[in-house]
Amino acid sequence: MAETQPQPRPGRALTSLRVRFNETDMQGHVNFGHFLFYFDVGLMDYPQAIGYDYQRMLDEDFDMLYAEAKVQYHSRALWPETLDLYTWVGHLGNKSLRFDFEVLARADGREVATGHIVAVIVRRQSLACCRVPDTFRAAIRDFQGK
Repeated sequence: MAETQPQPRPGRALTSLRVRFNETDMQGHVNFGHFLFYFDVGLMDYPQAIGYDYQRMLDEDFDMLYAEAKVQYHSRALWPETLDLYTWVGHLGNKSLRFDFEVLARADGREVATGHIVAVIVRRQSLACCRVPDTFRAAIRDFQGK
């Protein structure tokens, strides 16, 4: 089946991933654990998409530590499919954020997986928990329209 172009979604960062053969298991589909790696790639692409790259976080003396992750599997992903990963902030708290993810197969649009990662905001050097910086909050709101 011929691949179409990924569908942009307002307020969502898009990362396209090609399933690599080494990510598949004996059953021929992407091993479940790789979806957390996919989510990590999307989460690291998100700040870039909103104009607030990771280096800016470090320069402003904050970082993120992952506190929780969840994946729900909906259909198989096979090598060498292209997957479109959409990432957005589903919840912006005082000291944490929840990044939400949706993975779609580009060829037919089927939902492959959904999930989230909760990240806690910390000071870069001490790793002490701190408030989500206002500059980061503003960039998220500007990108997502909230």
